[in-house]
Amino acid sequence: MPDLKIAVILGSTRPGRNGEAVARWVLEQAATRTEATYELVDLADFPLPHLDEGMPPSMAQYANAHTKAWSDRIAGFDGYIFVTPEYNHSTSGVLKNAIDYLYTEWNNKAAAFVAYGSVGGARAVEHLRGIASELQLAHVRQQLSFSLFSDFENFNTFTPGPQHAGAATVLFDQLEAWTAAMKSVRAPQVAVEA
Repeated sequence: MPDLKIAVILGSTRPGRNGEAVARWVLEQAATRTEATYELVDLADFPLPHLDEGMPPSMAQYANAHTKAWSDRIAGFDGYIFVTPEYNHSTSGVLKNAIDYLYTEWNNKAAAFVAYGSVGGARAVEHLRGIASELQLAHVRQQLSFSLFSDFENFNTFTPGPQHAGAATVLFDQLEAWTAAMKSVRAPQVAVEA
């Protein structure tokens, strides 16, 4: 049984969202992987209000039940794939808010990005890369970008081109390698006696 756990975080809660089909496709592509287990984390299942904690997330002193539940869910993973739409040249507000709720839960782990939009979600991923760096999330180079014009029929039925399967394999390879490396960074250090 692989010991790496990777969350596929569905970063849209909009009714009729395209992201659910994209996230499920990612999970299907990952189903045969042997180095890690992949699990869907749907933000629709975690209705977080706009950040409402009195203490900064870096303090990890959560007062609200919804924050504690979100923390518990995220803390158990070793790595993440963020599936994001592109809204107004950035990621979705609900994903940004969910990320901002936590800090230490993200530290010294690995991340990859899957995006969709009129230009493949490229600008959303660029914003997420900056956010990930601040959270000490090691993000891999490979990303998946799906165009609303060529990977969705009528802009809402997900029909990805065959080239994306190979790109997904590269993404998984990179993410699993970095996830394993970051897990060793988080491992307790054994004191060496002199």
